[in-house]
Amino acid sequence: MYLEIVTPEAVLFSSEVDSISVPGIEGEFQMLNNHAPIVSILKEGNIKIHTHTKQHLVFDELNGHISTHADDDKILVLTIQSGTLEFKDNKAIILAD
Repeated sequence: MYLEIVTPEAVLFSSEVDSISVPGIEGEFQMLNNHAPIVSILKEGNIKIHTHTKQHLVFDELNGHISTHADDDKILVLTIQSGTLEFKDNKAIILAD
């Protein structure tokens, strides 16, 4: 699946990923490839990006807010205050604050 995380300032992340876990208003949930289309409001918490490998990712000053999970270096973590998620046709777009 393709994931794009956008803030009012910049695009923080844009790449192919294996899955994502997000802090929904009813609790954390995960999306894998071919997930049903969904639109959801996100609350304060961590977005966990599960990658197969980090070789294809480019880290620069725009996505300096993304860190590696303490237990697994193939999981990237981004803390958000709130946001909106749209998932359709194996593409997830997160508008985050």
